[in-house]
Amino acid sequence: MSSGKVIGIDLGTTNSCVAIIENGQPLVIPNSEGGRTTPSVVAFAADGELYVGEVAKRQALTNPRNTIYASKRFIGRRYDEVCHEAELVPFSVKEDRLGRAVLEAEGRDFAPQEIASMILQKMRQTAEDYYGCEITKAVLTVPAYFNDTQRQATKDAGRIAGIEVLRIINEPTAAALAYGLGKKQDARIAVFDLGGGTFDISILHVGEGVFEVLATNGDSHLGGEDFDARIIHWIIQEFQRQTGVDLREDRMAFQRIKEAAEKAKCDLSTSQQTPVTIPFITVTADGPQHLQMSLNQARLEQLVDDLIERTRRPCEQALEDAGLRPQDIDEVLLVGGQTRMLAVQEMVRKVFGAEPKRGVNPDEVVAIGAAIQGGVMAGEVDRMVLLDVIPHTLGVETDGGLCTPLIKRNTTIPTSRSEIFSTAADGLSAVDVKVLQGESKLASDNKLIGHFQLTGIRKAPRGVPQIEVAFDMDTNGILNVSAKDLNTGKEQAIRIETTSGLSEDELLRMEDDAQQASSDGLARKRLMESRNRAERAIFDARKLLDFSGNSLSDEYREKIVRAVGSTETALRSDDAFAIREAADELAEVRKNIGQ
Repeated sequence: MSSGKVIGIDLGTTNSCVAIIENGQPLVIPNSEGGRTTPSVVAFAADGELYVGEVAKRQALTNPRNTIYASKRFIGRRYDEVCHEAELVPFSVKEDRLGRAVLEAEGRDFAPQEIASMILQKMRQTAEDYYGCEITKAVLTVPAYFNDTQRQATKDAGRIAGIEVLRIINEPTAAALAYGLGKKQDARIAVFDLGGGTFDISILHVGEGVFEVLATNGDSHLGGEDFDARIIHWIIQEFQRQTGVDLREDRMAFQRIKEAAEKAKCDLSTSQQTPVTIPFITVTADGPQHLQMSLNQARLEQLVDDLIERTRRPCEQALEDAGLRPQDIDEVLLVGGQTRMLAVQEMVRKVFGAEPKRGVNPDEVVAIGAAIQGGVMAGEVDRMVLLDVIPHTLGVETDGGLCTPLIKRNTTIPTSRSEIFSTAADGLSAVDVKVLQGESKLASDNKLIGHFQLTGIRKAPRGVPQIEVAFDMDTNGILNVSAKDLNTGKEQAIRIETTSGLSEDELLRMEDDAQQASSDGLARKRLMESRNRAERAIFDARKLLDFSGNSLSDEYREKIVRAVGSTETALRSDDAFAIREAADELAEVRKNIGQ
């Protein structure tokens, strides 16, 4: 039976989290392993088993090529956009025939959306296990600086996972919702969000249930994975300097170094120095080699200084776009695991001149905010209004290959804008309207997100026809563009629902694959449960035989032995029903004899 509940999911680069509104309050739901967050890791085992979360992360060391993590960095992007990130992971990132980035595991190519859908299914299953019913509706979060293609790709991942995505909201905005819920006083909040794969900065005005985003900026190529990569590179270089051995091509060694780098980074959030030790990292002609070195805070800050510095300009730009000065900000909220780094916190102090707030859990606050938005949509949370903005400028290509903006970045949505254009040559009866997204004045440097042609224009000298181009964007970020010849009344329009790069046929196939995988997973779960049940029944029966001694008659002893034999025979098959039936019969025999 399906529930009307709407869950909030933070699909993170490193970890994901699911939350819900219960009795009017947000609640983070622990997963089946007991964790409040779930590693965004998917693994394909040699026996065909699919693992997601903590179990997948634990086996990464012995199965690095078929363990995929940080898939969010590749979602909705072309290979030429992510080739740098592809060098930071031990699994294979490839370019398909359409130029899209795909991830290879077990000899098969997966779209990043497919991998993300597996993580979303895990989040959905976590909520369903908690409530004991089917849950199909969710609010998902994305980095504020994601473009339309990346947002649509995230939405498609939800669709593949069998989730109806009611809304996608920006991660900093979600964090502000969680932090500002119930607060009465007006405040201007800066949300500094440095997660595993992306960096966002959003400036909001919060008060009396109204959350208004004033400006947002960021860097979708900057995150904790880049910090890890610097440490990994330093460890490999240092080991090569000590031993002359280059570990870069050893996938298993790379995975062990990655885990050691992550641990060292976390340790240095609270310690001045930490050892980096990996025994038996490789074997040479001289025998086993052990990696032993130490890393201190000063050295780490030197390694990542330029990465931290890259967060400064987006913060300054967001303040400028919001028309504010650093001293106008009342509170600075830290979101994302990488903000635990002391040098990152120091950068926040330099930019905003204020001590950042630590009153929220940076790993959970985004999911809580998504759950609050879901609660609003489900009628469980009232007296709250969210006014968001578009992160990138929208415009049209004009004469000379220029981009003329119609809706500028950080404009509150919904919004409408129109402008009058004319023809660039004499006697034209049609014009192309190319819709662009981006900040460059050159059309070629921006992203083409829509294209249509207005025909039937009355032929006239250049500059005479009056063509009105109008942009209309709704609260879900859906853009409608129209062009109208004011002389003839001829009009053409297009609804721009950005594609993630996947065709409808591909999406349907992935949905079918996900449903089949879910069914196969359920069948394997039932088989495992039946096997466990049968093995417990056999153990209990044999224990009864051992402890009963001569008190059992030969007739009863023979009944138990026969039932144990039947159960052992059933265990040699893969028939879950037959195994469970044999186990139940054995349990019944044991129960009758006990009585």
